[in-house]
This record gives sequence, structure tokens and C-alpha cells, in this order.
Amino acid sequence: MSGRKLAGFTLLLLTILASCQKPVGTVCAHFSFSVGDEPLEYDTCKYVNAAGNTYEVQDVQFFVSEVWLKRSDGRRFRMGENFGVHYVDKDIPESLTWSSGESIPVGRYNEVSFVFGLDDGHNVSQLFPNAPENNMSWPASLGGGYHYMKINGKWRNENGEKQPFALHLGAGMGLDETGTLWQRIDNSFVVTLPLTDFYVSEDSKTQLNLNMDLNQWFENPETFDFNVYGGSIMQNHAAQELLRSNGWNVFSVIP
Repeated sequence: MSGRKLAGFTLLLLTILASCQKPVGTVCAHFSFSVGDEPLEYDTCKYVNAAGNTYEVQDVQFFVSEVWLKRSDGRRFRMGENFGVHYVDKDIPESLTWSSGESIPVGRYNEVSFVFGLDDGHNVSQLFPNAPENNMSWPASLGGGYHYMKINGKWRNENGEKQPFALHLGAGMGLDETGTLWQRIDNSFVVTLPLTDFYVSEDSKTQLNLNMDLNQWFENPETFDFNVYGGSIMQNHAAQELLRSNGWNVFSVIP
């Protein structure tokens, strides 16, 4: 092939490739926290859960992973930076926003789904060697990997005394009669939320606002009572399963 023909063929090929490329945009997921309809206030013992426990919140930290946006035609696209995992910490403002980068095809989307925590494919010790993520390490004696969530605070017990609580959700454990770990139980779960009038534009960043209502951890379908389960639940699989069962209704998409 002559040089002129080769140049013409190359130009034609580039034109075809360019015409096949779909326009893409950026989605920025923003995380916020509330108790019911009110923004969460920290270190204020004024909230009451479904069991009647009065409580306050000091820390909120968690992982989300495998975030997918779904179009009306059924096609799905993943926000895939950093192993497809994002760490959220109320004390780290930059962690409250997660950008997809320019990777989401332009168009209208009607659903977002994500794994709360880390499924077993991602929940591997040493996946995150540096802070702040490595501060979420889950004890090796309980199966290793990472916490899915830490919510720390205080509640008033039946005597009106403040007691610390640590709602730490992670992989569960099955123990044999000697107390030896024999089974690691994946307590992560999928959250699926509808989207309304959500259009990814090529010209601007599209914001996806995800809110966590902390009171929902304590109700629907099960009622979590601090006076029953206490303040530390890492080795209490019944409490872990209860939180997992309530997690489906914790998040919502807000304007």
C-alpha cells in the first residue's frame, strides 16, 4: 500500500472509531446524614430510636462498593475507581464526595445500586495499606478484612446513665463448640434505589445525593434495643444480622 493510500486508510479508520465513541459524563455521589427529616447533629443526646433509647452520635464511617447506575434499557455502568470501593467518614469532608471521573455514558438513568460494606471479593486484609481506610481493619480473630461500618456514640440506659456504643458491622463468624472460628459470614448487602429525572450530561458533573437516616438502623423490620444488645456488637452475630436486615431502608436519594 502506497504512503498516500495508507494515510487515507488511517484517516478513515480514525473517523470510524471517533464516530463509534459514545459521549460520556461525570457523576459525583455526595453522602449526607440525617435522623428522620432533620440533618444529623453530633454529640447531642437528643435522638430517640424505635426501642425508646435516647442516643447521640460521634462518628460515622463506612464503605460502599460496586456502585452501579442502570438505564431504562437495562444497561448498567459502574463507578469504578479505587477497586470500585469508596470510604466515607463524616470527619473527612473530601470523603463525602466520590467522582466517577468521565466514565458514565450520557443519558437518562432510573436506578442506582451499591454494596454496603465490602463483599467477600473485596473484603481482604491489607487491601488498603494506608490510613484512613486501614483504620477500618476487622480483627483477624473474627475473620479479618475490614469493618463495613463504624457508628460510635452514647445512649442512656434504663437508669438514665450514658453508656458508650460502637455499632461496628462487618463479617460475621460461626464458632464451633471450642470457640474456634470455622465459618466467615458475609454481612454485606445490596442497596437499590430508584432515580427520578436523573440525566448524565456531557457538559457538567451530575450530582447524586445519597442520604443515610441513622434512625433506620434501629427499625424495620427489626427493632434494635441497646438495653438488649449492649453497646458492643462485633462478636454478637444476632445483632450483626439485625443491622444487616434493617440496612435496606437506611439510604435514600434526595434532591
